[in-house]
Amino acid sequence: MRKALRRSMTAMVTVLALAGSGMAMAQNPQLPAPSPDWVRKAPAGAPNVVLVLLDDVGFGASSTFGGVAQTPALDQLARDGLRYNRFHTTAICSPTRSSLLTGRNPHATGIGAVMNSADSRPGYSGFHTKDTSTIAEVLRQNGYSTAMFGKWHQTPDWEVSPSGPFDRWPTGEGFEKFYGFQGGETDQFEPSLFDGTTPVMRPAGKGYHLTQDLVDHSINWIHTQKSVTPDKPFFLYLAPGGTHAPIQVPQEYIDRYKGKFDQGWDKLREEIFAREKQLGVIPKDTKLTPRPAQMPAWDSLTADQKKFAARTMEAYAGFLAHTDEQVGRLVTELKAQGLYDNTLFIYIVGDNGASAEGGLGGSLNYMGQLMGMPETDAQKEAGIDRVGSERSYTHYNTQWAWANNAPFQWTKTVASHLGGIRNAMVMSWPKRITDHGGLRSQFGHVNDIAPTILEAAGIKMPDVVNGIAQKPLNGTSLVYSFSDPKAPERHTTQYFEVYGHRSIYHNGWMASAMHDRLPWQAYATKNTPFDQDKWELYDLTKDFSQATDLAAKNPQKLEELKALFTKVAGENQVLPLAGQKLANGLPNLAAGMTSMTYHAGTIGIPEKAMPFTFNRAWTMTANLVTAAQTRGVVATMGGSSGGWSLYIDAQRRPVFTYRNFEVKTVNLVGQPLPDGASKLEVRFDPDGPGYGKGGTLKLLANGAEVGSDSLPLTSPGAFSINETFDVGLDTGSAAGFYPEDAAPGFKFEHGELKDVTITLR
Repeated sequence: MRKALRRSMTAMVTVLALAGSGMAMAQNPQLPAPSPDWVRKAPAGAPNVVLVLLDDVGFGASSTFGGVAQTPALDQLARDGLRYNRFHTTAICSPTRSSLLTGRNPHATGIGAVMNSADSRPGYSGFHTKDTSTIAEVLRQNGYSTAMFGKWHQTPDWEVSPSGPFDRWPTGEGFEKFYGFQGGETDQFEPSLFDGTTPVMRPAGKGYHLTQDLVDHSINWIHTQKSVTPDKPFFLYLAPGGTHAPIQVPQEYIDRYKGKFDQGWDKLREEIFAREKQLGVIPKDTKLTPRPAQMPAWDSLTADQKKFAARTMEAYAGFLAHTDEQVGRLVTELKAQGLYDNTLFIYIVGDNGASAEGGLGGSLNYMGQLMGMPETDAQKEAGIDRVGSERSYTHYNTQWAWANNAPFQWTKTVASHLGGIRNAMVMSWPKRITDHGGLRSQFGHVNDIAPTILEAAGIKMPDVVNGIAQKPLNGTSLVYSFSDPKAPERHTTQYFEVYGHRSIYHNGWMASAMHDRLPWQAYATKNTPFDQDKWELYDLTKDFSQATDLAAKNPQKLEELKALFTKVAGENQVLPLAGQKLANGLPNLAAGMTSMTYHAGTIGIPEKAMPFTFNRAWTMTANLVTAAQTRGVVATMGGSSGGWSLYIDAQRRPVFTYRNFEVKTVNLVGQPLPDGASKLEVRFDPDGPGYGKGGTLKLLANGAEVGSDSLPLTSPGAFSINETFDVGLDTGSAAGFYPEDAAPGFKFEHGELKDVTITLR
């Protein structure tokens, strides 16, 4: 009786909430829908949907839109479908992905900032609120099979651990299958992978690359779905790591572009601009915007600096070409299976503009640079042959990003200008799109994709999903543009905001205000008051590249748009503006931890869920029992770019390796351990109080010191944004120098690993 009463009261509350919000319950269906059918079927003829989202690709990077990197798969889809040259993202990864999957504005979903910049403001909380369900959940409950392969980057940092909760992982957000990685990036040769919610090792063997693996899994999943339920449509979301740093790709792809960038970024940008006009993807009267004063000219570099810079761009072009080639394998398989004609294939070439985070000088290991440890020119020259390989964590120079964003101003993170928010897109659906090779120039936004998919599938967005009243969609379906290149655009107003950079588009006009954080800075340094930011005004109906500022000539229009931004920003949880505000009062699993004990099999623990060992003294002890063939990882944190590993090598010797990015690698090796119980200890003693100080590392075995070395400085806050702490196995890239015959992860074996304790001192 009480349970029935509670259910009745819950239903009444839902009805009242809907009535108070102005929603009509009869207008759209509820999910799950009451139905006598055991299996909910999709509408007759509903297409399969493949959604591909690349990472950090500039508007002019692909050959399809004027770039040097050859993208034949994108070319083929463009020939079969439509190119969109006025499509927009949010200027940074997590908000774009949230908007893409929900059809809402990013701040309205709670993900208005990249995940590691979340804070206590509702629009920047770092997680989807339940009133903005994903397109995957809607399709799943309407008879679609759903799967996601690749980069998620939608789960709050404090929920990415084996302790969960898991409702904001892909499998809790409507995807029946997930295989990929959680963070913003991962090593392409030794990725940090999850299958569902379980950390897994990449398949063993040489020649592995993540993008190929993701497409292999995508193809195998399609085969399975069509074998078991051939009449059931599927939704496949493929989000490879390409081309986000680290830039890593097989050497043969780098070699294809050898010498292609010796002319430098200034000349490259002009060449891209000319090809864009030739291809017709920009109007003939478009102006090429100038290089920002903060970025050096190519001719100002030394010969060695030019050589290193050119190599990083060769690696980037190879990475993009390799990524597109893998997407092409998926297209080929769809055709082979007879699925291509009734598949809506959406290929978005970047979740924001090209990334300037590699710094003005580029980097062998950009994570070290972000942590305040830039490399010298001599280090770059010595390591040039490592660029793009598994032995580097490469990112190209900021200026290459600017060149790849031709003809627009600025880069990723700069939401005020088109270089940060304008991305190329291609859509193909042979059964429905007949203007093969057509160009569409209506304004579009990433929040338009979910409504487009729903209209194509013949499914209405429900008012209620899983008992939760839903916020209305902010996006507008682009299906209207399929048959008419001159159809008036329907998405007429859109705001943008990242790190305080902000803009508003309305009926062809755009007002833009760049804040103080430069895109290659890890953190903002000025904290300029927002009312001191300079606003600019552009008439994009006549000025495709946002080249001519009309603020002085039309101050009234500018004031109108500024007022509109304030109104729309308030409606979407953008306010109050705070620039880059890091982790204020958010959950932190490591808060207050001074000593924690872990056991074998504990893997996939984020750095933020560990005792914070940076900027202080710490000790790690491990109790184990060894025998004749004992070897393997005892404990590890981080990966090949930066981190440490305590392990037993093939000679049964204890080894402690500490990779301090490109600054120094410490490798302490002891004598072979005896049979039976042993206690290993690692100690770090800093040179003094303060951030990033150097110090001394010591390795002890059974109470005796067996090795010691010093570090000139250390990371002030992290080794990575994606690698983890593991006991008994090294998931992701290897922090230690393991034997050549070791399987991925170098699992501890032929002994007993009792426990590992980390203590702050």
